[in-house]
Amino acid sequence: MHYRPGTENHGLPHDPFKSCTVPRPIGWLSTVSAQGVCNLAPFSQWQNLTFDPPMVMFAANQNIWGQRKDSVVNAEETGWFVWNMATYDLRESVNVSAMAVEPQVDEFELAGVEKEDCIDAPGPRVKQSPIQFECRYISTTRFPGRSAVGTVDVVFGEVARIHIDEKALTADGRIDILGIKPIARMGYYDYTVVDNIFEMKIPAGSEAELAGLEGRTLP
Repeated sequence: MHYRPGTENHGLPHDPFKSCTVPRPIGWLSTVSAQGVCNLAPFSQWQNLTFDPPMVMFAANQNIWGQRKDSVVNAEETGWFVWNMATYDLRESVNVSAMAVEPQVDEFELAGVEKEDCIDAPGPRVKQSPIQFECRYISTTRFPGRSAVGTVDVVFGEVARIHIDEKALTADGRIDILGIKPIARMGYYDYTVVDNIFEMKIPAGSEAELAGLEGRTLP
């Protein structure tokens, strides 16, 4: 089968697009408004861009009222946003924080998670999350959609500080992914969890190639 999105009917009971680019890491982002209201929301359109310096992005479609998401507005106004790793143990709180609520609602309280002060960013991070990035806002690129909800803001930031709970590390100093069990977004209403790992290295890869895979710079 094949079809042209937006102009031809795919003929399936559900739109398949979001189920093709999977799994997607979750950008569970905390921000604070200029008025001091804390915000917490998950975004499945989240990714790292590069590692030297570490940069990230998230894409936020407008909300159900056709307005820009609070996370975008807060990041622009304060110059900061914080990524909190979403894990299997925190899955219900992540889901609750996805609810569409008014800007004056504190989703930390709504989702039942504790706040932990950041060092550089003005807003809090999720205390129960094992890893957090404090991200300095860089810029927003806005792409108009075919509908109000389809319009999207792509927000770019530089990771200024990384927090890692020592309990989230293995004995050899790696992130304990199997212990943390990060969750990821699939399509439809589906999620998945990281519960297995396999290693592959580029055959006969040079030191420079392997360093790039690891995300480290050579002297």
